[in-house]
Amino acid sequence: MTDLAADLELIRQAALDAGALALAEREAGLKIESKVGGSPVTSGDLKVDAMLKDRLLAARPDYGWLSEETADSPDRLSKKRIFIVDPIDGTVAYMKRTPWWCVPIAVVEDGEVVAAVIHAPEVDETYVATRGGGARRNSRSIRASDADTLEDASVLGDARLIEAPYFDEPWPPMRFEKRNALAYRMALVAAGAFDAALALTPKWDWDVAAGCLIAQEAGAVVSDHHGRPWRFNRPDPRQASLVCAAPALQPMIIRRCKNVPLST
Repeated sequence: MTDLAADLELIRQAALDAGALALAEREAGLKIESKVGGSPVTSGDLKVDAMLKDRLLAARPDYGWLSEETADSPDRLSKKRIFIVDPIDGTVAYMKRTPWWCVPIAVVEDGEVVAAVIHAPEVDETYVATRGGGARRNSRSIRASDADTLEDASVLGDARLIEAPYFDEPWPPMRFEKRNALAYRMALVAAGAFDAALALTPKWDWDVAAGCLIAQEAGAVVSDHHGRPWRFNRPDPRQASLVCAAPALQPMIIRRCKNVPLST
């Protein structure tokens, strides 16, 4: 089996080149279409997807492939290792020239992420991790926050999500902020810039796989809102919800969310 360090270097360089390609495509002028459901897809998304698929599968022809911009195939389910890719996470930010978009790439083996990169070109941040090898941003080690109370915690998510009628236990005042890309939100929690990221609706694997490993290797805890760990490369490539938090905060969040239904 290919060495994880070699896989990480492969996806790290691919993500850097993908970011450069995305920027060049935007400068040349984007073509924008709407996908089923109304979300936008740009010519930048599609060109980055094609480049990454060609490069990564040429280097690892025995790996499977799952990407937001490639039609899914059950072939991936038979592969021991697969790439999970979002060519541009945060397409609206990319289109609007706001910096909160990124290129996340994960290598998954037997349902677990084993190597990951999140490259955010416009803020010049590159997050990487391998299973058991810790997490780094721009070559420096990162750690999740040591926050031990939800009161005044800094949270990435929609402040309205804690106003739902499900919660028996009230939430203390918290500071909510938004960032477009889910992967980038998880990277910011990994780096200790925020204490948690919350989303109580299903999330696609390509948005969260890379962030899952980077956050875990930085000491954060990642699960759905009932505390169940994630598994990847399943027939339905989604996770029920996202709770990515400093280790002391995770149980406090899960406890409050116990009555919130799991979406299917």
